[in-house]
Amino acid sequence: MTSDFADALTSGPLVLDGGLSNQLEAAGHDLGDALWSARLLADDPEAITRAHLAYFEAGADVVITSSYQATFEGFARRGIGGRRAAELLALSVESAREAARRARVGPAGRAGRRRWVAASAGPYGAMLADGSEYRGRYGLDVGELERFHRPRLEVLAAARPDVLALETVPDTDEAVALLRAVRGLGVPAWLSYTVDGDRTRAGQPLEEAFALAADAEEVVAVGVNCCAPGDVSGAVRTAARVTGKPVVAYPNSGEVWDARARAWRGRSLFAPRLVREWRAAGARLVGGCCRVGPDATRSIASAPSSCSLTARASPEACPG
Repeated sequence: MTSDFADALTSGPLVLDGGLSNQLEAAGHDLGDALWSARLLADDPEAITRAHLAYFEAGADVVITSSYQATFEGFARRGIGGRRAAELLALSVESAREAARRARVGPAGRAGRRRWVAASAGPYGAMLADGSEYRGRYGLDVGELERFHRPRLEVLAAARPDVLALETVPDTDEAVALLRAVRGLGVPAWLSYTVDGDRTRAGQPLEEAFALAADAEEVVAVGVNCCAPGDVSGAVRTAARVTGKPVVAYPNSGEVWDARARAWRGRSLFAPRLVREWRAAGARLVGGCCRVGPDATRSIASAPSSCSLTARASPEACPG
C-alpha cells in the first residue's frame, strides 16, 4: 500500500510521541479508570488535545491517538451506546488533528513541516483492563478476535488518520486477527508487538511473529512497543531482516507496571544511548510508550539521525 505516510517512513527517520497517559497525569488528570485516557474523550477532550500538542511542540512528527483502550465494549460498560462510542472513537483522531493544526501556527511551528496522526488500536487485553495485554492467549480464537477488532478499526479508518497503530500486540493469534481486520480499510497500518527478550509476551519467537506481516500489503511498518528498552535493539534487527519493512520502536521507560496495584515500579532506563542503538539497528520511527514524556521526545528529536538510514550501521557510527 502506498501512502504519504509510507513514503515519509522510507525517506527518512520520524520522531514518535511518548506516553499519553503520563502526560495527562502530569496535567492533574486521574486515570484510575477502566477506560484509562479514553475516559477523557467523553469528559475532557481538550485535555487530550493539549497532551498531543505538548509532544508536537517537543519535536514529535507523529502522535498516537487516545483510542488504545477505547472500545465499543468498554464504553458500553459505562453506559455509552454504540453511536456515541463511534463518535468518541472518531473524536480521538480529530483531537490529534487539532493539536497538529495548533502546532503549525504556534510559536514552535516550522513552515512546511508535516505532522502525522496514528490511530491507536490496542489489543483485546487492553479492554479487559487487567494487564492481560502483557500475557495474551485470552482463550479466544482468531475469528473471535477479528470480530472484536474490525468494528472499531472501521470507525477509526473512516476518521482518516494517516496510519493505524496496531500496537502492544502480545501474541501471534491476535496479530493474525488484526491483519485480517485491517484488510480493505484503505488506511495503512503498523503492527507492533510487546515483547519479552526475543519472544512475544505469549512466548512465540519474534521471527515467526514478524513474518506474519511480511507480505501484508496494508502493513507499512512493523516493530515493538510497551516493552523494556533493553529488548528493543534485537527486535528491531529481527523485524527489519524478516520483513524488509521500516521498523517502529517505542518502549516504556523501563519501569514495570504492577496491574494489581495499578502503579509503576522501578526506575527509568530510557536513555539517548539506546535511542542511537535503535536507529543504528534500522528503526525509522522512534519514540516512547508508558512513562516516557516530552523531555525524552525532545532528546530523540535532537539526536543525530543520519545513522538511522541504514540497518547496516553500527551504534559507534552515531555521534553523541
